[in-house]
Amino acid sequence: MNYKKIIKNRQLRFQILNWLRFVPDSLMLRWQYYIKTGRWPDFQHPRRFTEKLQLYKMRYRNPDMLRCTDKLEVRNFVAEKGYEKYLVPIIGVYDKVSDINFNSLPNQFVAKTTDGSGGNQVFICKNKNELLEEDFKKRMNKWLSAPKIKKSISREWAYENDFSRRIFIEELIGKEIPNCDLYDYKFFCFNGIISCIYGISDRKLGQSVQLGVYDSDFNKLDVYRNDERPQKVPLQKPSNFEEMKTLAESLSKGFPHVRIDLYNVAGKIYFGEMTFYDGSGYMTYTPDSFDFELGKHFTEY
Repeated sequence: MNYKKIIKNRQLRFQILNWLRFVPDSLMLRWQYYIKTGRWPDFQHPRRFTEKLQLYKMRYRNPDMLRCTDKLEVRNFVAEKGYEKYLVPIIGVYDKVSDINFNSLPNQFVAKTTDGSGGNQVFICKNKNELLEEDFKKRMNKWLSAPKIKKSISREWAYENDFSRRIFIEELIGKEIPNCDLYDYKFFCFNGIISCIYGISDRKLGQSVQLGVYDSDFNKLDVYRNDERPQKVPLQKPSNFEEMKTLAESLSKGFPHVRIDLYNVAGKIYFGEMTFYDGSGYMTYTPDSFDFELGKHFTEY
C-alpha cells in the first residue's frame, strides 16, 4: 500500500500522525510498518533488520543517541572522539534569524536546522547573487517557528531531545571543484563492525537518489532498495576507503546499531551525520532475503 498516493499532501500526513500521538508505540509501529511494507512485523520472534529497528525505537535508550541526533551536539561528540578534522567548517550558529548577517555570508553555503532529519530543513545556496535576503530569512523563520517535536511521528525516541532548535550555516563542500558530484557513503554498523554500505549518487534535494548497496570491502552487491533508484554506474572505491572504515567503526562503537554517513570529496573525508533508524525501518529490498541477512547482525535492540 502506497499511503503517499492516498494522502498526497506531506504536511497533512504529518498532522494526521501527530493527532495519533496517543496511540501506544507498539500499535502505531505495527500499523505504520504494515502500511509501508505490506506485511505485519513479527515482534515476538524478529528476524528482519526492519523488524528489529522497530523494537530498537521502543526499547533501546542511550543518552548519547540524543546528542548524536542534534546536528551541533553530534559535532561535539565527533570532536571528543578525536575526529574534529573531519567536520565540515561552520560559518555561524544562530538562535534567531535577525542574528544572521546576510551580507557577510559567502557566495556559496548550506543552511540547516539543528534538528532536521531526512534531508528536511536543508537549504543549499550555490550563488548568493541569485538569492533574495528577504526570501532566505523568511524560510529560516519558518523553520525556527515550526513546533518542536514532543513525540516523534515514527516513534523515533532519539529525536525527542531537549536541545533548542537553532540555525547553523556550513561551508559548501566541493565548491572549489567545477561540477562536483557529492557522493555519500552510509556505513551500517553494529557494535563497531561494518555490515554493509549504501553508496549514494545523483543526489538532489526533494528527489529520489541513486542508491547502490556494497559489502564492507566496497564490492557492489546485487541488492536494491525498492524506494530508491538503482545506481546505474557503481561508485569507485575511494583511495582512502580504509580511513573511512576506521572512522565509521570508531564512531559506532557502543551502539548496537548506527548508520555513519561520510562524504569523500577529492580525497578529503567529511563527517555527515549519525542515523539510528535508517528509513525508520519502513523500506523493502530486492531480494527480500537481504532484510534477513542484515537482521543477523542486529543482536541487541
